Amino acid sequence: MDARDLLRSVRTAGSAEGRRATRSAWRRQRTDARDLPRRGAERARVPGAAQEVEPLPGGGRVRFARSVLRIRVAIGGAVFCGWDGADPDPSYALAGGRPEADLRAILEPDKDGWRVVSERVTVLVSRHGAVEIRTPGGVLLRRELPPRWWEPTGGEPGVGARWVQRSETPADARVYGLGGRAVGPRLPAGGYRLWNTDPDGSFEPGDDPLYITMPVQLVVADAGCHLVFHDNTWDGRVTLRDGEEGAGSGHDRPGGCELRMDGGPLRYWVITGTPSRVLNGWTALTGRPALPPSWALGHHHSRWGFGSEREVRRVVAGYRERELPLSVLHLDIDHFDGHQVFTVDKGRFPDLPGLAAELAESGIRTVSIVDPAVKAEPGVAVYDSGTEEGAFVRDARGREVNGVVWPGDAAFPDFTDPQVRAWWGRLYAERLDQGFSGVWHDMNEPVSFVSFGENTLPRSARHSLEGRGGDHREAHNVYGLTMARAGYEGLRELRPEQRPFLFSRSGWAGMQRYGGTWSGDVATGWPGLRASLSLVLGLGLCGVPYSGPDVGGFTGSPSPELYLRWFQLAAYLPFFRTHSAIDAGRREPWEFGPEVLEHARAALTERVRLLPYLESLAHVAHRTGAPYVRPLWWNAPGDRALRECGDAFLLGDALLVAPVLEPGSLTRAIRLPRGLWYDTATGTAHRGPGQVLLDAPLGRIPVLARAGAIVPVAGADGEVELEVWAPRLGRTGSGVVFSGDPEGWGTARMERFTSRWADGEVVVERDGADAGEPVGYRVRVRGTAS
Repeated sequence: MDARDLLRSVRTAGSAEGRRATRSAWRRQRTDARDLPRRGAERARVPGAAQEVEPLPGGGRVRFARSVLRIRVAIGGAVFCGWDGADPDPSYALAGGRPEADLRAILEPDKDGWRVVSERVTVLVSRHGAVEIRTPGGVLLRRELPPRWWEPTGGEPGVGARWVQRSETPADARVYGLGGRAVGPRLPAGGYRLWNTDPDGSFEPGDDPLYITMPVQLVVADAGCHLVFHDNTWDGRVTLRDGEEGAGSGHDRPGGCELRMDGGPLRYWVITGTPSRVLNGWTALTGRPALPPSWALGHHHSRWGFGSEREVRRVVAGYRERELPLSVLHLDIDHFDGHQVFTVDKGRFPDLPGLAAELAESGIRTVSIVDPAVKAEPGVAVYDSGTEEGAFVRDARGREVNGVVWPGDAAFPDFTDPQVRAWWGRLYAERLDQGFSGVWHDMNEPVSFVSFGENTLPRSARHSLEGRGGDHREAHNVYGLTMARAGYEGLRELRPEQRPFLFSRSGWAGMQRYGGTWSGDVATGWPGLRASLSLVLGLGLCGVPYSGPDVGGFTGSPSPELYLRWFQLAAYLPFFRTHSAIDAGRREPWEFGPEVLEHARAALTERVRLLPYLESLAHVAHRTGAPYVRPLWWNAPGDRALRECGDAFLLGDALLVAPVLEPGSLTRAIRLPRGLWYDTATGTAHRGPGQVLLDAPLGRIPVLARAGAIVPVAGADGEVELEVWAPRLGRTGSGVVFSGDPEGWGTARMERFTSRWADGEVVVERDGADAGEPVGYRVRVRGTAS
């Protein structure tokens, strides 16, 4: 029992909930003690010397004395490496199975081993199993050292080999990603666990792991960028080491990574290129991000503890009376009957469909929370249905595994079974009948309350794993992903004419196919505000572009200043939602005084004005994988100073946003990327690269526009107009506008525009297929020639 276990035990001691959590903890411990395969004596193994080579489409196979390596380069340049017969599929990450091999890439002899040369990458394999990823010009991006396995000597059933893979990267390399981390976005040296975890309370920077862990690293160095993904869902640990560049005649010490996994296949993908090309290739492999309906880009308001229809109407009326825009309202578990999923408390919400229709008439959609845990009690409709379907996770003896969640003793659907996913997806009809327009998945790491030990299912619990069979050690990290798939596919089946809106607290590589995510229970405080930005940036670099934090933090009562600065940041993030715990302070803007209210109104007004731009960014993300929110180095990965900047971001290519992350700050120092940047509040031009100090009064945060940017915005009449920031003299600018079906599956129209100087004025013209046609939008030019 560690310190956190002790705190949990003390906190729950004596209560009915505490007694249930203690029984659950002991039950989980006994189950694993009985059913989890024992790991006895082990034998270490390394590949040994190469003995035979077999060229194959896209690469080939190298047989070593004690292992086999398969190299396969796909069309588009993604490199697959699999040891001991590991193939690209089956995989929960890949969207459409293994991509086609690049038939031009062939394994051929090299001076120290073998090589595979393709258009975008060169792979070298040494005679003892080291694998190097190099640019076409031969510059080293990554060296994977020969792996090591630890295998049980007795061949115990259910006990696979543990393994470790060590790698080297250039001395200047910086690492990003690994899912949703509270530090960063540049990940400092240290250890990071790969096990989706509810931190059992609010989190701050330094807390690890959190709800979404992914074995995905985006590495940026002078030599180039690459993404490496180890396709393994087991528990593991990544340890990063920074490199050091030698001074004078000294040698560089490369950066390093050590990945230790408790089991599962040793297989990985590597994608190289510019950041945009890497994310394009990554989402081509794992699935393009789902396109949210347009209304999901507006402001969302939520609270655990609305409590009744009357309170919901009071809050909505507060927005309306103060003329504050509101797009979506969320209902948490307190609207359920006894916290039971797919139910409604008729006493507090006697006419939920009527309430949803009333809100919809005023342009406000409703979103429902959905938890995976089902109250394990005969007579409960969902439980009886799931029991009949054989839907719930069982132990090694075939008995239902129960945990403790909000409704009490609960069973957990096995979403790794296709039939269970189909059954669960049909249950969403009840949510649609209640008038909800979208769903919010929570508690799906999955969580089971315990007073000590891990707050999840027993590791020995059995899962289908698409018919292959296995236990929770392999299924845990993809539980949230497969639940998201069940919900997404169910909504598509039930309401085929509309794009589903779904976001999930937990997930894994490829979760962007089904929707987005949010921060989870981030702590109220300035460190939590900083962690919010780190999470959004890091998840975007893992291919999940739609995310955002709980504005104000999930716990506690933010000060007026903290609330406002959080609100201002979130107004420029893809998912803009206020939310809090049932015992936390209010989150409505008018609860913090008249000054905060007016400044929050300005942030909301700007959000509405930028909605056409955000919708265009959503389409870009859907087509290419490029995140809405990008690190400052996105277009200049060779700028080492920008790689260290984690307190500002690019919103698309046009805007640079510098939130205020410290109390009392009325100025912001910003490191600018190369080019000319206009302060959108004052019109002052600043030239990068370099650092500038900008005013950040309480009423706004610094936002700069790139010279030449063409930004679609909503005009005073609500119609789309083009805000054109003057390009530098002798230069041109560009922009893109997407328009079309705001909620359905109709093909969006993409319009390209360019800007240039002509006779002392900025001229805007259509580009591409529409060149020569009238612009068709009002144009407003800002900025001056420089």
